[in-house]
Amino acid sequence: MRVMTHFLLWQLGFARAETQTTEAERDCLARQAAGKKRLVEIGVWHGVTTCRLRRAMSPEGVLFGVDPYPVGRLGFSAQWRIARSEVEKISNGSVEWLRLTGVEAAQLYLSRYQEPVDFIFIDGDHTYDGLRHDWQAWSGVVEPGGIIALHDSRSSATRRIDDAGSAVYTREVIMQDERFEPLETVDTLTVMRRKKSD
Repeated sequence: MRVMTHFLLWQLGFARAETQTTEAERDCLARQAAGKKRLVEIGVWHGVTTCRLRRAMSPEGVLFGVDPYPVGRLGFSAQWRIARSEVEKISNGSVEWLRLTGVEAAQLYLSRYQEPVDFIFIDGDHTYDGLRHDWQAWSGVVEPGGIIALHDSRSSATRRIDDAGSAVYTREVIMQDERFEPLETVDTLTVMRRKKSD
């Protein structure tokens, strides 16, 4: 469906916010985000997963929603408006929106805050280099015991993505990163935990 058609139908209540995550993946993310206090989501789109994360996190938590949301032909981002409206329906914790790439957001975060994060969901640029840049920018910001979850990082029973850049980088680099240990996999989602001692 075309972006503006979907946006108009959404405004009228005839279409829902869209996501490429499965229900099982969202359940897993919510479980891993439960009680977390400093969360980052890279690649928000319509905010469907963001809503689940916000519901699950600590009431004192802050969720950083990272997505550049480029402006469309009509001078605004329909995806940005949908995401903000959907996420504002959830009253738990707070959300800070960073309309930046993952790398730009990491630079801004590190310049503003001294605290590490305890949960990151990377669902942005799924190319090899895109995930490489996000991983290099954010993996060192995760506290010991913290979580990084990666979407489209492996094939599932219904999606064969072994050759996708994000799956290749996960397999060849992230799974070999000695700072992290694999925790669980659900569909195309891989969940890694930073080891308590590096």
